[in-house]
Amino acid sequence: MIAKKCFHIAFIPLPFLFLFLILRFYILLIIATILQIFFLFFFRDVGREIEGGIISPADGKIMYARNNKISIFMSIFDMHVNLMPYDGRIIKIRHFRGKHLPAYKDVSKNERVEIEIESDIGKIKLIQVAGIFARRIVTYINEGKYVKKGEKIGIIRFGSRVELILPKKCKIIIKEKEKVKAGETVAIINQRI
Repeated sequence: MIAKKCFHIAFIPLPFLFLFLILRFYILLIIATILQIFFLFFFRDVGREIEGGIISPADGKIMYARNNKISIFMSIFDMHVNLMPYDGRIIKIRHFRGKHLPAYKDVSKNERVEIEIESDIGKIKLIQVAGIFARRIVTYINEGKYVKKGEKIGIIRFGSRVELILPKKCKIIIKEKEKVKAGETVAIINQRI
């Protein structure tokens, strides 16, 4: 399934594929076919079995997991649809324009969307960060809406990093460099032991 609000981008190479087929430009046809397959793969929206606890909001590799903050780097091979990590009300969505530096470095000046969530365990902040190839962060939710854990909250087109800042009473149970899957990986338990 193609991710919401990405259908028009997912099929950009298709007209070129047909044009090169008609013109019998076989090298360009092969390139257009590879690009079309990549676009369909990149903009996929895969259903997930939602687990208990606070879930990972994104596919990817854990870059940072301490001090109540998790940072997840999404490679081009990861699904880029982001999920709600825990039930809560969206109290604020802010979009910051910025640079498009690589998402595995300092991203404090990059374009990002910050989502503040009010939940029964306290305030949670989810930050979607655009990277070097990302040009747009698309949000599926609105302020004031109550969103259940595992619901789709947005996509970062061609990018790149998701950060999660949690209340102090939460305990992060995933480790740095660990691979995670949105919805399926339990990242945090609600209370410190």
